[in-house]
Amino acid sequence: MDRKVIKFQESADFIAEKINAKVETAIILGSGLGKLAEKIENQIVMPYEEIPHFRKTTIKGHKGNLIFGQLSGKNILAMQGRYHHYEGYMMQWVTFPIRVFSLLGIKQLFVSNAAGGCNFDYKVGDLMLIADHINLAPNPLIGRNVDIMGTRFPDMTHAYDQNLMRLADQAAKELNINYQKGVYVGVTGPSFETPAEYEFYRRIGGDAVGMSTVPEVIVARHCGIAVMGVSVITNQAHNFSEDFENSHLDVMQAADQAADTLSGWIMRILEL
Repeated sequence: MDRKVIKFQESADFIAEKINAKVETAIILGSGLGKLAEKIENQIVMPYEEIPHFRKTTIKGHKGNLIFGQLSGKNILAMQGRYHHYEGYMMQWVTFPIRVFSLLGIKQLFVSNAAGGCNFDYKVGDLMLIADHINLAPNPLIGRNVDIMGTRFPDMTHAYDQNLMRLADQAAKELNINYQKGVYVGVTGPSFETPAEYEFYRRIGGDAVGMSTVPEVIVARHCGIAVMGVSVITNQAHNFSEDFENSHLDVMQAADQAADTLSGWIMRILEL
């Protein structure tokens, strides 16, 4: 057996023994979804360092736990903190948990992130349902293909699941949530973008830009997992006054303010 697959399986076996339950939904609790962890019932918390082959997270606000429990009456697995390429991790480690989820039988994945709004119509605090993405980071599928998990050349025409987006729209109407719908540009970071780069992303069709999500989505689709993604717009990447400055603290604060709305949205989608 492929050495990589052996590692995926060892992680999956450890988690399966801990939870002893069927689970089809996973959530990456990125920016804007951190508070959702508090709503998970009957929690089994597995620190990443206890799970075979999982890595530590190094970013403030990313606790580094895998949580099993019930949300909206459904069994779920939630990543409380994700990995980023800018932390020094190769893409195979950034996306390692997604491979493990596939072996555990996950069928749908919800992801969230903080993003800069390139679109002139976007303002801080907006939620953007990701309709598509532009990948400007290394592709996580580079290297020898994991044949038992997916084809060498996976189709990305519908990277973000159409049915999940329809459910998102229905839930938003029921909860009176206004949201944007656009294209997410994935970059490596960790430096924030220059005004010229923001302009470039807008010109190539991007509505928002961020430093995560895309690698996880590509690998999820390679494994046949349906994906829904939401960006929290944490700064207006098109309004550069003389004293404008990007700040990680400001990003976290803006994401935190959107947390209750986004959490309620995801919970309602799970109920539908």
